[in-house]
Amino acid sequence: MRRVPRYNDALEFIDIIRDSGMRSGFRLLLLSTLIVLISACASNKQEEVLPEKTYYDNARQAMNSGNFNESEQNLDSLETYYPFGRYAEQAQLDLIYARYQNLDLEGSRAAADRFLRLNPQSEHADYALYMRGLASYNLDIGLAARYLPIDVAARDAGEQQQAFRDFSELLNRYPESEYAADARQRMIAVRNRMAELELYAARYYIKREAYVAANNRARYVIENFPSSPFVEEAIVILAETFDFLKFKKGSQDAVALLRQNFPKSDAFNSDGEFEANLLKRENRSLSSVVTFGLMGDE
Repeated sequence: MRRVPRYNDALEFIDIIRDSGMRSGFRLLLLSTLIVLISACASNKQEEVLPEKTYYDNARQAMNSGNFNESEQNLDSLETYYPFGRYAEQAQLDLIYARYQNLDLEGSRAAADRFLRLNPQSEHADYALYMRGLASYNLDIGLAARYLPIDVAARDAGEQQQAFRDFSELLNRYPESEYAADARQRMIAVRNRMAELELYAARYYIKREAYVAANNRARYVIENFPSSPFVEEAIVILAETFDFLKFKKGSQDAVALLRQNFPKSDAFNSDGEFEANLLKRENRSLSSVVTFGLMGDE
């Protein structure tokens, strides 16, 4: 027969289970407490705040040794814990430079924006403007283009336009700044880049046989970047596209402009006649015209 437990046996069994559960709960509580204490200790260790001068000295020492990542970390901490301290303004300037040297160009530009917002009357505002322009000037090139054969002219001109505006503001507000001469030269380089970008687009349209679009790009270069080294090619494209589009007057005027400004252009033969022959001269279907040459005449 199956033995039926006595009342006392059942109570003892319940006590055993309860004691076991209490011991397990106690162990769980103890473990949780230890975890909280360890986390608190680690948190306190991470949040240890150093004196203001220590952060600044560490940042300068790291910067002088070329360790811009460590310098940036110390400058960030300095700004976080001492935003209005004695080194605040200089730390903001150093952070612009450290991020730029650390190839964090967007971060450098953001730091320059912040400095100009917080210190609009600073005697170092010209430096912040210059560095903001310099970051934009190099931003569209990026790290990859420093080591890979990427055509700069094929990239978006938005950052170049921003750099041009920054350098222009620097020259307008601080014409005697020590950074003015370099900013002026970079503005010329920016204009040349933008002109080259337009010609890159014109060449693309020529390959696609979109000659009206190529003509528009060439005219834009001539009208907006008359001192760039790409004007000669732009005039040649203008003359050829006008001729192809049966606009003889426009073609003749373009050839006359080329002869006046670039009499030794390779577009002229030994007899002095214009013969560039850049364009394909075949009949085009409607689908080729509409799709800029992406669909052929087949």
